[in-house]
Amino acid sequence: MIIVKTKEEIELMRLSALVVSKTLGMLAKEVKAGVTTNQLDKLAEDFIRAQGALPGFKGLYDCPSTLLCSVNEAVVHGLPTDRPLEDGDIVSIDCGALMNEFYGDHAYTFEVGEVDPETKKLIEVTKESLYVGIREFKSGNRVGDVGYAIQNHCETQGYGVVRELVGHGLGRKMHEDPEMPNYGRRGRGKKFIEGMVVAIEPMINGGTHRVKQLKDGWTIVTLDGKPSVHFEHDVALVDGKPEILSTFAYVYEALGITSDEENEFRQQALIL
Repeated sequence: MIIVKTKEEIELMRLSALVVSKTLGMLAKEVKAGVTTNQLDKLAEDFIRAQGALPGFKGLYDCPSTLLCSVNEAVVHGLPTDRPLEDGDIVSIDCGALMNEFYGDHAYTFEVGEVDPETKKLIEVTKESLYVGIREFKSGNRVGDVGYAIQNHCETQGYGVVRELVGHGLGRKMHEDPEMPNYGRRGRGKKFIEGMVVAIEPMINGGTHRVKQLKDGWTIVTLDGKPSVHFEHDVALVDGKPEILSTFAYVYEALGITSDEENEFRQQALIL
């Protein structure tokens, strides 16, 4: 069952999402060669608690960490480790926060030092597909419209769209209805309703779409060992249009990146 949020609840969810956005922005300065994902995890937990929120992942489904850090061929759900990041790595950092009884859930794929051109292109296309999908989250459309848009954007460029893992509704629970696959057929699936909030999160592989789970019971990796990229935004349906509640602005500020990619999805100004 889809749980519709009031405008007041959506504003509370925006605050939860922004805790995660600020956490990713803080981490952006720390992601570098020689740093371990366990170190990043500790920084994130301390930062989230200092914001008056709780780590959204820690303890959820027995998750042992604040962050899920997926390096190179890891798609999602990578547990933090003591392995130092190396120049040329990529790391998808997925983070959640619980505040005001609502969850924020947000992810960004970071480059460590100099990344090869093929991987850079995979990152670029995956991030493009995130906004291609968000654009289809509007009144009159259905779940399949978002999935089709993401799938078409990525598969036409030769990439694999993961099937086993999907986006989801978001609210007082981390995972609510509907499931939001990154593949599908136009006009199929549940219809979008005013007040819905979803996490749209393309998980795109540089080769095959097929994946497997490691023995840790968490980490999902590509079957062919090629890199995978993951981006995620929290999006509400407001006045029939997609309104992004999370933001990459804090990451971009930390990395010195100028971007207007989110502007069309904001009905109110974002104040950093």
